[in-house]
Amino acid sequence: MTMNSSSREAILTAARKAAQAHGYSGLNFRDLAEEVGIKAASVYYYFPSKADLGAAVARRYWEDTKAELDAMIAENADPLTCLRRYPEIFRRSLENGNRLCLCSFMSAEHDDLPDAVKREVQTFTDVNVAWLDRVISTINDASQNSLGHARAIFAAVSGAQLMARSHSDIALFDDIIENYRNNRIL
Repeated sequence: MTMNSSSREAILTAARKAAQAHGYSGLNFRDLAEEVGIKAASVYYYFPSKADLGAAVARRYWEDTKAELDAMIAENADPLTCLRRYPEIFRRSLENGNRLCLCSFMSAEHDDLPDAVKREVQTFTDVNVAWLDRVISTINDASQNSLGHARAIFAAVSGAQLMARSHSDIALFDDIIENYRNNRIL
């Protein structure tokens, strides 16, 4: 593979997969280069440091998630449908080799992350909570605490994913989400 934008994209794709399985600590230039089929030094051409790579992969992750959330709203006029579909984003990571949401995994490594990576990981949370707040605000009247509800939903869905992964049981994720729905939490 020559050094071009497709190499950069392949590195980001491999890094995303590694980070969803092993977190920031799982980003290893030699392993990524081997998976992509390039020399390890070539990874440094695009990402001079692990922090640069970690920030880039986390940024790409939240940008992709934001685009998906925006598309969900554009495709569904009903905010309740959007809210019910929200957990699908987290479920897909479990479907893909029992992986976690990349930014959820990296959040658990907060103390060990470079500042640039911390900022991108926090942006993921902010994007999700802002989207949920916007959707909930269209459902509930303004007197209710939509931001608090949005934070609770984000925490519940990411927590359900964590529990399901620890048991290697996607059905557990589905059961937890269904319990939230039955109790009008989600």
